[in-house]
Amino acid sequence: MIMVPLLIVTGAWAEVRPEFLPIEDDPDLPRVLLIGDSISVGYTLPTRELLAGVANVHRPPENCGPTIRGLQRLDEWLGEGEWDVIHFNWGLHDLRMDEDGVHQVPIDAYQENLEALVHRLEQTGAELIWCSTTPVPDPVDGPARTNTDVIAYNQVAAAIMHQHGIAIDDLYEFALPQLEEIQLPHNVHFSPEGSAVLARQVAASIRAALAPPD
Repeated sequence: MIMVPLLIVTGAWAEVRPEFLPIEDDPDLPRVLLIGDSISVGYTLPTRELLAGVANVHRPPENCGPTIRGLQRLDEWLGEGEWDVIHFNWGLHDLRMDEDGVHQVPIDAYQENLEALVHRLEQTGAELIWCSTTPVPDPVDGPARTNTDVIAYNQVAAAIMHQHGIAIDDLYEFALPQLEEIQLPHNVHFSPEGSAVLARQVAASIRAALAPPD
């Protein structure tokens, strides 16, 4: 699969996000795919660094957005190669509320979409890790979101993962007690240092999935 890096355009200049650049695989190492929104974009590079010499860590060259985008683009993101581990998340964009107070993807549709996405991911034969959606502060700038919805959507997703026997990287619970130190004020995003903290948890979950069974 040819991955075209996303361009961030400001005025007459265009900058390629390094997180979206394709990487060259070491054929002796397993292949890992990170799927997720801008939170995952933030922890992509530090996760890759932590797993240097352990795994080839890829991601789609874009923000993976809500489950509706996942349904449209998952086959493209998976490509034709084989994956050993896929670490994935959808939720933060699904639970975003429009001006009329309606979620971009209502929770019942989120459940249905996520079931379909999990079914497709299972067909890859990869070890799967679902990553819970990180907390939303109150108040929050930008699109309307509530942490109550984060908890509800995470519960729906966790039930699906338990049903399918999929490992869970509970990044919500990991981040929650240290939000003041790692999350930007009134923002769903994390500081570079905070993203590096999240990456330690993500890398640990991937190492566990790569470990040979007892």
